[in-house]
Amino acid sequence: MGSPARLNSSVKVALSSSPVRAPFGLTAVAVAIGLIFLGPFAYVVWRNVDLGTDLGSILFDEDTLRPLSQSLRLGVAVAVSAAVIGTGLAWLTVRSDIPGRRVWRLLAPLPLVFPSFVGATALWAGFASGGLMEELLTPFGIETLPDMRGFRGAWLVLTLFTYPYVYLPVAARMASLPPSLEESARLLGRSPLGVFRTVVLPQASSAVWAGSLLVFLYAISDFGAVTLLGYDTLTEQIFADKLFDQPRAMGLSLVLGGVALIVVIAERSLDRRRRRVEVVRSRESLVVPLGRWRWPAVAVVTGFLGNALVGPVAVLGFWAWRGMTADSASVGLATDMGDLVGPTLRSAGAGLITAAIAIVVVLPLAWTISRYRSRVAWAANSMVVAGFALPGVVIALSLVFWAIDAPLISRWYQTLPLLIIAYVLHFGAQATRAAQVAVDAVPRRLGDAAATLGAGRPRRFFSVEIPLMTQGLLAGAGLVMLSTMKELPATLLLAPIGFDTLATEIWGAGDRGALSQGALASLMLVALSAVLTWAVVIRRIEHY
Repeated sequence: MGSPARLNSSVKVALSSSPVRAPFGLTAVAVAIGLIFLGPFAYVVWRNVDLGTDLGSILFDEDTLRPLSQSLRLGVAVAVSAAVIGTGLAWLTVRSDIPGRRVWRLLAPLPLVFPSFVGATALWAGFASGGLMEELLTPFGIETLPDMRGFRGAWLVLTLFTYPYVYLPVAARMASLPPSLEESARLLGRSPLGVFRTVVLPQASSAVWAGSLLVFLYAISDFGAVTLLGYDTLTEQIFADKLFDQPRAMGLSLVLGGVALIVVIAERSLDRRRRRVEVVRSRESLVVPLGRWRWPAVAVVTGFLGNALVGPVAVLGFWAWRGMTADSASVGLATDMGDLVGPTLRSAGAGLITAAIAIVVVLPLAWTISRYRSRVAWAANSMVVAGFALPGVVIALSLVFWAIDAPLISRWYQTLPLLIIAYVLHFGAQATRAAQVAVDAVPRRLGDAAATLGAGRPRRFFSVEIPLMTQGLLAGAGLVMLSTMKELPATLLLAPIGFDTLATEIWGAGDRGALSQGALASLMLVALSAVLTWAVVIRRIEHY
């Protein structure tokens, strides 16, 4: 047996390596945060019970089944197409020798800067009478343009602007795979296609499923694009019934929220059962030569990204230029950049406030998860994720009725604080993950060294840990700000009177048929979003 000193040293090492229980106060804060984020869905459930909503009659009513089936049809179609396109682009830009690979890797995520309703505005304006497509095709004798309204237009717009949710995680996963896996399969006689199907795709499947889930949730909860393009979905029905038929609106909200949560739970369950093979990247990723398919691949990628990036900008620029150069008497055409200064500042201001509050709110939860591996904190984190899974219109509608029904806080209705709360509840999950990564990046030994030098807990946090977490926290804040500026239904339902943002300007212009005004506001929103996307997302692609 060892000496007592050695035994005591072993005991100390064992005790130091065992997990430390989170302080009760911090755990209580984490639980409170989770319950706050779960509040909107809990309110929808309670409101249905209070109103005595007959969910059976609503669910099986023809007026519900039709938009529900159309929502699910659109969600599945967009998720499948985005999965195919995102995975294919990821493989071409990461694992093949396609010419200009570095450029394509930078361009592929850029459609993230387009809100879906801006894409719908561009599609509608492009195929409108006197639009860009008519100008381009008339010289070739093509006078009848295809009807891009309905399912066709909604599917196209949502696919073009949501596939980056699949592309980004799949590209990151494929870049991390070691070449030995594919080289071994090739030595066993498998073709490049067989290697992709049996080796690469199974390894990237978790990323494909995760991205496709986000696309599905985005598609079934979308409001702006489907409404502008005349495709009747459950979200549009909820918005239409919000005040005139409250029981139906809350019943449909519960149905839509339930669908979203069921899909999330099912995906998590399948993900836990999916077999994983942990791999360690040893050197540069294997590059597969395309041979005679190199230039056809370039043509396909160029055509697709041209439609996703150049096409919308060209259409919006065409109508914006017509508006800026038109005579003031031309109703629906003339517009002025000065009219957008206020909405631009309000959009940026609301985004900054929401981002700052979201980071402050979720940081204690992220700290509890990362530092103490608390199961209670993980459960609270699931509640936060549930807030992101709920469609924005459901969160906004629950806050509308909550503010109206509560006598002490009815004055909050259509105020900026209530609008910010809706933004934080919907997009806080985006900040949570970034905050967890930021906390994990701070070595524990630095805090221990500061404590040894006599620094108290608050001083260690603000002078040692916060500076090291700043970059990660700013990344999460940027994602929240980007999403906030693009949010439409919550802004329409909760914004104070006269509080116009770029999103509501675009929506109002489309409702009035003022294509030029909507195009100019869309370009302004895209420009703001592009700066943030570059700073938060694109810059990091070079580190794949």
